[in-house]
Amino acid sequence: MAPTVTAPKKATNITLSADVLSEAKALGINISQACDQFLRDLVRRERERRWREENAGFIAAYNRTVADEGLPLDEWRMF
Repeated sequence: MAPTVTAPKKATNITLSADVLSEAKALGINISQACDQFLRDLVRRERERRWREENAGFIAAYNRTVADEGLPLDEWRMF
């Protein structure tokens, strides 16, 4: 899920470890931005994982077909 320029923001409450929060603030890390980016990446990875899981049967069948029969239109490839 790519970040969008106009994505609306929604206030939320989260609980973080006090030590890491304190250190992040001391280092000038934008907590909201860091959490948003981490969650965005986590959502993207989970969507990818679920897609691979949901399509594993088709991918395996396609790979078997390619192994047995070669790539479609392979005989006309020039490279």
